[in-house]
Formats: sequence, structure tokens, C-alpha cells
Amino acid sequence: MSSLREVKDRIASVRSTLKITSAMKLVASSKLRKVQRTVESLRPYEEELGGILSSVLSAGASIAAPPVQEDRKARTVLLAFAGNSSMCGAFNANAVRKVHEFLANAGDDVEIWAFGRKMADALRKSGRPCAKDCSGIVAQPSFGAVAELARELQERYFSGEISEVHLVYNHFVSTGHQKVVSERWLPFEPERSKAGQAHDTDLYILEPGAGQLAESLLPQVLNLRLYAALLDSAASENAARMIAMQAATDNGEELLAELSLEYNKGRQYKITSEILDLAGAAQN
Repeated sequence: MSSLREVKDRIASVRSTLKITSAMKLVASSKLRKVQRTVESLRPYEEELGGILSSVLSAGASIAAPPVQEDRKARTVLLAFAGNSSMCGAFNANAVRKVHEFLANAGDDVEIWAFGRKMADALRKSGRPCAKDCSGIVAQPSFGAVAELARELQERYFSGEISEVHLVYNHFVSTGHQKVVSERWLPFEPERSKAGQAHDTDLYILEPGAGQLAESLLPQVLNLRLYAALLDSAASENAARMIAMQAATDNGEELLAELSLEYNKGRQYKITSEILDLAGAAQN
């Protein structure tokens, strides 16, 4: 009797857990679709604007370079993206591992901005506390908040306080595949993207001039790239959580089937024993 009660309690516990994992999967799926729609509407504009800027710079336009700091070495800033919560497979661990690889090659003079509590906690435990914790932006992605951070970084870069800004985040490839990437955000390098190849600056008259146009476009492109990285990381997190919760639900259903079979066998054995006891008592 005690054994059957224990199995029954385990069945109730598994069913309760299945409700949680199924709900988390639905929430992650809903958030993923929302972020994907935002990224799909943002990406063409970002690529087109980046292509125009790359074409203008490739045609000979230049952007004012930051001053050289002779008395001290300018610092590198690393923007590290992860999530605010767990239960999303290896999403956070992969990002943290990539950040540690970057720090191992970059040296000690790196200022880290953490986007996500899991990233901030992991770096703090490893003895590399973050200069800025931007976990709130991860919970509520906002272009305005990202633009403020981007403006601060650009001001520090063009004043010569920092020399480079790098991003480490999970790139959303598909629902079942997220890839951690490391890329340089500043200084900006022209890229020959599909959008950039379509712009031939010799066919246009640029007013007020190529240099002024490049300086006007640069902050917009950088803002969009940083916002796109944030959304990319958010999409990857929700996709990873959805897959993890689906796997947990499948495992829970398998365990529930095994426990139900064990419980039914126990009940059958108990009923059979009681029948035999009654039959034996009747014969006596």
C-alpha cells in the first residue's frame, strides 16, 4: 500500500511538472514569433543602410578618427549578451564560454558590459565583474535604450577613451540552431554585402558630401546593429527555451507512462492478492 501511494505521488508530481514545461514552451514560442517579426522588419533596413554606408566609405569617404592617447592605452569594451533566466539548454553556457575565450585572447584591459543576469553572475563568479549591467534591456528590448548605450560608446570611442567595441551573442540561425558569434562593432569596417553591392556611388551626386553623409549614417547603422544583436540574442534564447521545454515535456511523458504502468501493475497485484486471500478464507 505504501509503495502504491509513493508511485501515485510521483505521478501527480510529474503531471504538475508537465503543466509547467508545456506552459513555458508556449510562452517561449509566442515570444519567439514576436521577436522574429521585429527582426524580419528591421533586418532589410539595417542591411540596406549598412550597404549604403559601406559603399560611401569604399568610394573614398572618410570618418573622423579618434585622437591617439599617448599617455595611456585606450581600453577595449566587450558587450556580452546572454539571458536573465535559465531553463534554456546551453544558451547561457555557450555565450559565457565564448566570452571567456575572448577575454583569454584580449588580455586584462577589457571593460565588460553584461546584457543578461546570467552573464553578469557568471563573470562575477569568475572574478571578472562587469562595468555595466544592462540586464533590464534584455527583459524589455527597446531601441531607445539601445540608442542611448550606443551614443555613450561612440562618444567614448571618438574621444579616444576606448579603442574597440566587440559583441558576443547568440545568432539565431533557426529554431533548432543558434550559433555564438563574436564581431567588432567599432571601429566600423565597410562590408561588401548584397545590399552594399547594389549601390554604385558614381551614379549619384551626394549632398552635402560623401564625408558628411558617412558621418550622418554611421550612428544610425551602429544603433541598428546593436539593436539587431540584442533581438538576435532574444530570439535565440526563446528558441533554445522552447526546444528545452519540448525535450523536458517529452521526457516527462515517457516517465509518466512508466509510472502509470508500474502503478497499474501494483494495483493488479494487490487486487489479485486480496482475491486469493478471500478464496483461501472461503475454502477454510
